[in-house]
Parts: sequence; structure tokens; C-alpha cells
Amino acid sequence: VNTKDEFYDREIEFFNENMPVYEELIDRFNQAVLKSDFKPEITEAFGPHYLNKLEVQAKTISPEILPDLIEENKLNTEYSKLIASAEVEFEGEKYTLAQLEPFRQDKDRARRKAATEAYYGFFAQNAAQLDRIYDDLVKVRTKMAQKLGYENFIELAYYRWSRTDYTAEDVKKYREQVYQEVVPFVTNLKERQRARLNLDQLKHYDEVLTFNTGNPIPEGDPDWIIDQAKKMYQELSPETDEFFNFMLDYELMDLLAKPGKEAGGYCTDLPNYKAPFIFANFNGTKGDVEVMTHEAGHAFQGYQSKDLIPAEYVSPTLEAAEIHSMSMEFITWPWMELFFGEQTEKFKFSHLSGAIEFIPYGVAVDEFQHWVYTYPEATPAERKAAWREIENKYQPHLNFDGNTYLEDGGKWMRQLHIFTVPFYYIDYTLAQVCAFQFFAKDRQDHRAAWSDYLKLCQAGGSKPFLELLELANLDNPFAEGSIAKVMPYLEEYLDSVDDLNM
Repeated sequence: VNTKDEFYDREIEFFNENMPVYEELIDRFNQAVLKSDFKPEITEAFGPHYLNKLEVQAKTISPEILPDLIEENKLNTEYSKLIASAEVEFEGEKYTLAQLEPFRQDKDRARRKAATEAYYGFFAQNAAQLDRIYDDLVKVRTKMAQKLGYENFIELAYYRWSRTDYTAEDVKKYREQVYQEVVPFVTNLKERQRARLNLDQLKHYDEVLTFNTGNPIPEGDPDWIIDQAKKMYQELSPETDEFFNFMLDYELMDLLAKPGKEAGGYCTDLPNYKAPFIFANFNGTKGDVEVMTHEAGHAFQGYQSKDLIPAEYVSPTLEAAEIHSMSMEFITWPWMELFFGEQTEKFKFSHLSGAIEFIPYGVAVDEFQHWVYTYPEATPAERKAAWREIENKYQPHLNFDGNTYLEDGGKWMRQLHIFTVPFYYIDYTLAQVCAFQFFAKDRQDHRAAWSDYLKLCQAGGSKPFLELLELANLDNPFAEGSIAKVMPYLEEYLDSVDDLNM
């Protein structure tokens, strides 16, 4: 979708104004179900989770907040359009933010520094507008929460994400586990990277380059990547073969980065057709294959559970949904040679180390949002200072090399989730810890790992998060020691690789 096209502007405007009205109609239906005399029969037919979901959703909506929901939608669209409008000047040409990524990974240090400066230069130039959009979002979300009787937006956000079996306190304890177990591990990984790149100091613009010989890149264009993916999913299982052919036959993927296209990658669904749809911004980096396998994990789950009744059971809560996508990235490792050839081992090392390095950042994003909505009256400068403090806690290795925008705490502005889907980001890290368990399982017994993964996908959202983990034989990431239990498997693999000679 071209965000510069007036037709789509009008379409988005329609959705921004009418989705809250639709959500209120859904709430009326939910309220009728919750007041029904047939609740015992409903529970018998669908299990207790259905009514629990409706009860939680009922806590998030009311006619009095409809104007605020419309305002929130419009602000989210304003952020997305601003990011999509980026035309960054670099080496005499103009690029979108996604199109800059290959230059940020260049083997030439001066070039990747210049590309990274150009990338963050866009955010620095638009910082005042981004501050204003975010401030308005924080205020309108806080206003909605207070109208609904909550102290602040945090409680409302947890209900919005239908978190029925864990709390903000559980998440806080989980963040502490990450601080204790993962942060020191990542600090060591970054020291390995510094040595591998033969640098005196690892600067922020060096971090995206995994190897001096260059990052692994797919050996063909997007059409070729799709051809390899077709072969991969044909060999993985009958279920994935059927699913991927369905995606191809009905043209359910939009993958290329282009000017005016909305940023990011995601999987959504087309309910009337019981079909998933994958959206991405391929740019010629290893991320194209990671996005393909990640979003295909989401799409595969949707395809497996599309016939579940009631419709609320088709998709799980998001921390569970991200297990499907992140685990698919690892389950497809045996086929990575199709995409990367002789660079396959480089890809695997880069992929796994990057997944581990992501967790402290993801936890920092979550801690920042808890701070922001605890102190909604904070100024933009105070928010940036809070981000910088939290960033230093979870990513102490970061060296911004005198970039004042980043040193003043501006990096969070690039993270669209902070603006448009608050409190979602922790779900990626919870799911990543579960995906690491699938990584370990798959290397020990592929058939058992695939059986558990398929069960998880077929269950959709028919159970809450912790019960889905039990179904798939996964450890609860909130449980004390759960992260420490999985880390040795990751360390064993990374230590088996001679990364200095790649």
C-alpha cells in the first residue's frame, strides 16, 4: 500500500474513525454473552477460556472512550505515515529507511557509519514532531484508562492484550532474570564481535556487521527466495507444503521494499477467506530470509487454526503468537543452505547471536514503557533521559561515538511498537525464550520438536499463554531459573563455531 496515495489515505481515515464504533458493537455482543443464562453451556462447549477472554476485553471498551480511540488511531497513522515518508539522502540518492539497511551493513566502516548517521539523522530532524505525536498518544491513552477506572494505562494495556494468566509483577521478575542471565552473556558476545571485526572499540554503527568478510546475504532476488522457500516447506512437512502452496496460489504475499510503502513486516489475516497475508520490505539482506521464515510461522499457525470455533480461538495472545514465528526461524535451519550456500554457517551464527542480543533490548523497551505510563506527565526530555538510563542498564556495551541524538536518549523513536502497539514488545522476548527451547529440542529430536510445534499451531488461541506452553511441552519463561536453563544450549552452539575465521 502506497501511503502517498490519496485513495489509501481515505481508506485508512475510514478505518480510523469506524473501527472503534465496530469494536463497541462487538463489546455489546460480548456483554450479551456474558449476561446470558447459557454461560454453563457455553463453557461446556468451548471451555472456560472463551468467557475469560470476553471478560477481559469488556474491561477495555466503553462508549465514552470512542472519541479517544479514534484520536489514538489517527495519531498512530500519523506516526506510520511520517516514517513511511522518509526519503533519506545518501551518496547522492534518496532511500527509504528500509532501503538504507544494506549500506548500514557495509564492510567499509566509513560507509556504514555514514549510512547509520543518515538513518538516525531522519529521526533527529523529525524529533520534535515525534515527541509531539508520542506525548499526545501517552495523554490520550492515560485519559482512556482513567475514564475506565484504572490508575494508569498499564493495567488497561495488559487487558487489551488479553493477558489473563500473568501480571506486570511477573513481567518485572522476568526482566530481572534477563538482567542477571542474558545481559552479561550479550556483553561477552559483543566482545567477541569486536575481536572478530578487529576493532579497538565496537561502535554502534559496527554492531550490524557480524563479520569482517561481510554479512551473509541471500544468493538470489526475492522471486528466487520464494522458490527456495517453496522447496524448503515442501520438504519440511506435508502441512507446510500445503500451506505454502496456498499462499503462492492466491498471491498472499507483498514482499518488496518500495518508496511510500509502510515500514516493517507483519502477517495479518483475511477472515472472510480464512487466509493469512504476509507483508514485508525485502531489501537484499539476510533479514529477507529471517522475515520470510518469521512471518511464515505466523501465517502457518493461522492456516492451521483457521477453522476453530469460536472465531476468538483462531489467534492466540501475542506472546504465544510470536512463538510460532520465532520457532519457525530455527526449525527451518536445516534448509538455510538453500538460501545462503557457503555462507550458511555465517548466517546461523549471526542469526542465533542476534536473537540473543535482541532480548535485553526488547526488555529495555518494556521497562521504558512501564516508566512512561507510570509518569504520563513527564516531558519529552525526561522520557529521553529515562530511556538512556534503562538502555545503559540492559545494553551497557553501547558506544554512540559522539552522536548527540542517540546519547541524549533518542533511539527509542525508531521503534514503531512503542508508538502504535504499547506493551506488545515484551511478547517478542518471552516468545524468543520459548523459541530457544524449540532450537534445543529440534537439534536433539526434530520429529518430537515438530510434533510439539504443530500441536501449538493447531491449538490457536483456544487456551491462555501458560496452558499453551504446557501443551507444547515448553517451560514457563516467568519461572525462576527458566532462562538459565536454556542458555547453555545456546552457548554450546556459539562456542562450537570458529567465528574469528569466518
